[in-house]
Amino acid sequence: MSLHIQPIAGVGAEIQGVDLRRELSNAEFATIRDAFAQHGVIFFRDQAIDEQQHIAFARRWAPININRFFSAHPRFPEIALVSKERGQQNNIGGGWHTDHSYDQIPAMGSILVARELPPEGGNTLFASMYAAHDALSQGMREMLSRLKAVHSARHIFGEGPDTYYKQTDAGNDRIGNAKAAEALQDVVHPVIITHPLSGKQALYVNPAFTIRFEGWTAEESKPLLNQLYAHCMRPDFVHEFVWRDGSIAFWDNRSTWHFARNDYHGHRREMHRITVEGEPLTGTA
Repeated sequence: MSLHIQPIAGVGAEIQGVDLRRELSNAEFATIRDAFAQHGVIFFRDQAIDEQQHIAFARRWAPININRFFSAHPRFPEIALVSKERGQQNNIGGGWHTDHSYDQIPAMGSILVARELPPEGGNTLFASMYAAHDALSQGMREMLSRLKAVHSARHIFGEGPDTYYKQTDAGNDRIGNAKAAEALQDVVHPVIITHPLSGKQALYVNPAFTIRFEGWTAEESKPLLNQLYAHCMRPDFVHEFVWRDGSIAFWDNRSTWHFARNDYHGHRREMHRITVEGEPLTGTA
């Protein structure tokens, strides 16, 4: 098979001519790794991998991060179940976000495999934080490069009555371990990071887990954060991935956002997700 990288408008690239059931050569893996670093999210079609092959592919990248909040696959604890049952109204994820920004060393990314899909709907949108950064004015980039932001998990996964998973049916037996969220200390990351693989600059805030700028109150932070969020959602930074049987998406948490559409009520959707560890983040200086 001849491996081919097909860039996608907005964000991402489709990797063609590869069968992930077999072990990749060093040259193939290097090509795919470079595409991941440069494009922020990579997509594979018509793959027939099982759970063990999913785990083997993930381990090729980095150690696996065992998710502390999602329900695990009953036989493979490395795999988190991202599911929505027919009778549930709310999906896991809710809105635009990037995973694990609440960790001191955020995860590299997540490899999501489609296992059961609704007849239609349930697409996932991805947004490029490389493009969002590059489209800012020079003055805005210079100002943001001096800022850091505080990220937290407690208001999403914690024990408070107003958390997303207490206010919706997205939790139930799919999300848990609120004590772990409460034990997590808030972390601080640069607002503009230098990506550890590509060396490119990316905007690193997100609507789910960024709560304020360091040294600012939440109220003071809100107008600028909302301005940045609206900027990041520009359609020319976004690609909507249409899932099919055999589809896989592997997104980079340091350079993309994602958002799963919740438009398939009355149908079941199950995805298998493995998250792999990342590297410490640095700013632009």
